[in-house]
Amino acid sequence: MGNSHQSRFRSDFHIPYGTGQGSQESSTGTCFGPMTMPSVKYQRGEMVMGRWPGSSLYYEVKVLRYDASSQLYTVIYKDGTELELKEQDIKNAAGFQTRSRSRSRSRSPGRRRSRSRSPARTTRRSSSRTAAAVATAAITESAPTSRRDAKLKDTPEVRLSPLKQTKAAENNSNNKHEKKEEKQKEENNTANKSESKVEAESEKNQGRYNLRRRKDDGDAKALEIKPEKLEEKDAKLAAASAASLSSPLDFGGKMGAYFWLLFLPAWVLFLVLQVNLEDPSLANFPPLLPPFEAFWDAQALGFVILWVLFQVLLYILPVGKLSEGMPLRSGERLKYRTNGFFAIAVSAVAVVAAVHQGVDLTYIHSHFLQLATASLLISVLLSIYLYVRSRYAAPEQLALGGNSGNVVYDFFKGHELNPRIKDFDLKFFCEMRPGLIGWCLINFAMALAEMKEQSLNAPSYSMILVNLFQLLYVLDGLWNEEAILTTMDLMHDGFGFMLAFGDLVWVPFTYTLQAYYLVSHPNLLSLPALAAIVTLKLVGFYIFRKSNSEKNAFRRNPSDPKLSHLKTIPTATGKSLLVSGWWGVVRHPNYLGDLMMALAWSLPCGFSHLLPWHYMIYFIILLVHRDSRDMSECRRKYGSAWDEYCRTVRYRIIPRVY
Repeated sequence: MGNSHQSRFRSDFHIPYGTGQGSQESSTGTCFGPMTMPSVKYQRGEMVMGRWPGSSLYYEVKVLRYDASSQLYTVIYKDGTELELKEQDIKNAAGFQTRSRSRSRSRSPGRRRSRSRSPARTTRRSSSRTAAAVATAAITESAPTSRRDAKLKDTPEVRLSPLKQTKAAENNSNNKHEKKEEKQKEENNTANKSESKVEAESEKNQGRYNLRRRKDDGDAKALEIKPEKLEEKDAKLAAASAASLSSPLDFGGKMGAYFWLLFLPAWVLFLVLQVNLEDPSLANFPPLLPPFEAFWDAQALGFVILWVLFQVLLYILPVGKLSEGMPLRSGERLKYRTNGFFAIAVSAVAVVAAVHQGVDLTYIHSHFLQLATASLLISVLLSIYLYVRSRYAAPEQLALGGNSGNVVYDFFKGHELNPRIKDFDLKFFCEMRPGLIGWCLINFAMALAEMKEQSLNAPSYSMILVNLFQLLYVLDGLWNEEAILTTMDLMHDGFGFMLAFGDLVWVPFTYTLQAYYLVSHPNLLSLPALAAIVTLKLVGFYIFRKSNSEKNAFRRNPSDPKLSHLKTIPTATGKSLLVSGWWGVVRHPNYLGDLMMALAWSLPCGFSHLLPWHYMIYFIILLVHRDSRDMSECRRKYGSAWDEYCRTVRYRIIPRVY
């Protein structure tokens, strides 16, 4: 259902595997609000020194953008980490370099002891040693781990290391008194050359790095780099570092990818076969496999292709709002045509017109297995195309989570972040159109099939409830379609088999099991039971919508007087964690609303069989898994502020239970 995503600022709508809306940008239910800041001081692309949250350490970062509304700078560190910093947490690189050198002499106890052991050192030696240390610090600072392999020892590489390490190494060499004079001469010569280079670079506001060659004997020879080439190399290094940075592998890692690639299609086909049995109980598990020909129907494939092309046509029509997505790692904001509500309205008119013209939609019920197989084939072909094209994508266009280097895992998780054919966004289209609107089409066809099979003049109350509940859910998602642009799917997850299969197969052919079940297994509802189920659905929807609306309002304008009663916990990132209102009751109030709505979907089917409760069981497992991912990600990102938040809001989803 409206499964909120792994991250915090997610939209309010659920797509497969927890790839839907209803969460917030960095997981759990916390909301964030920006802090104020004066005018823009640092420009996009500028290399500055940014303070790491929760510490006094500064690292070199690149400014990606400035958000005027939140008044925060988004910067990227060398390891690919993106954070939003206040202006007071950013310093000019040239000025910071000079100050950090002077302070570094007093921060290391080892250096003070070394100086006290050699009081007879001359001024010339001391100054030359300082210059040598500065020159050495200018050589090395940090580099991606992947570039530290021994096989690269004979090729130039950028190495960045802290100043105090080089000085500590220098002090160790001072203790070798037998070579003191010889090393002093070498140091003086190196210092004079390095000092003049550093001063020249400082005057021209150049970079602080040199290229050096690693050798087996440990010798290092500094090579000068032109500033413009250095800046280009830094940018590529940051992009490559970000692209190669892997979040922990999900779904069982590389071996898990093999399992899910085989299990998920087989499981969907099993569910379709099982629900078609006269008695779909576990006693008849597993269902007998029909002949191979029963899985395939060319007309069913043509029907699926026609439906997808119809949705493509509605998507590309110049109707509806052009919405901007969240900033990418490059700072770019993609544009999306958010006309999903228009698409489902036109689709509904087309379906009604087709039925009026005599089209028998019960074909969907009688060929459910063949339609599922055709959709599976299309999702596999689409996934192959997506992976092949991702091999030629630029590093900054790749998804961090699908860039493991393992072909099968990256194929499953998604290698490219936002694959597009010109302005046609494949991931956004598949997330919100053919499968989602197709879900409602299949439910409507099941209602017609029930009337035909049970000889009814109108669908049963149970069928009406299932159709209306799920239609309301889809309409709510499409009406708030713009919110999905802040979900983990759009912002971080690559588009591969997981999402393609989930959007085109999992959603339309497993979320409709309740309606399919009721065609052959009617369940009469008393008026009290009917009223109780409707009440449960409405309460769940109210919690779901109000909690997400509160989150979105706080994000848009945290200083809104209407939100002045809300309490927050500030974080080192410049954002705040919302700990009152709906988000002070549990960490995922939207998940709670989702669970209540999921329960209302299954109750009309009764308790005779377990199969119509498949979605409820799947959703509980999904939420527990997603919650664990949220916890680890937020603890890493917000540190002690997150621990304080967890102490304040103790329960995750269900108050006083979980």
